[in-house]
Amino acid sequence: MDDDLEFVDHYRVLGVPPDCSGRTIEVAYRELAKRYHPDHPGTSDVEKFSQVIAAYRAVKSSKERARYNQRYSKVTGFVFSFLDEELEPIREALTDAAAHEKILSVLYKRRRESAREAGIGHYVLHQELGCTDEAFEFFIWYLKEKGFVEITEQGMVAITIAGIDHVISTSKAAAREKSRIPQIAAPDWG
Repeated sequence: MDDDLEFVDHYRVLGVPPDCSGRTIEVAYRELAKRYHPDHPGTSDVEKFSQVIAAYRAVKSSKERARYNQRYSKVTGFVFSFLDEELEPIREALTDAAAHEKILSVLYKRRRESAREAGIGHYVLHQELGCTDEAFEFFIWYLKEKGFVEITEQGMVAITIAGIDHVISTSKAAAREKSRIPQIAAPDWG
């Protein structure tokens, strides 16, 4: 990246904050690329599609992103925390945990609504998450290895008894945690 070249705010193009996680960048890229793709009726925009691809290429790998971030800081004055790189694995783990909970929640709801046809196809579940193919495969692998999901004879993903128990126990824990937050009493105006 030469300083003579016109600066492009790739984070603005992708609609993400400069200190976001790599996963956030991937999700934003997938959504925008799908929206502006020339084959997408109604929202296709070749120029925006090209900008999204260029922005993603500039920040997709940690090495390229670090180089871009130096220039971004110089041009915009934004100060990146040196801890950002150290916190990336923690952010990813928290993002993964949220994705696991979302998958289990969707599958739990499906099992409650249709116990005999409890599975959801990979494509539908993948679209619900809006993540990369690699991330989706990782999520399903993890949940399957934990015994929380299974692949049915029809090739669908379905929640298991262990998965249902997990959803219930995390829901109970969340309810207990919420009840610990002190409630502010309404003022007595009388």
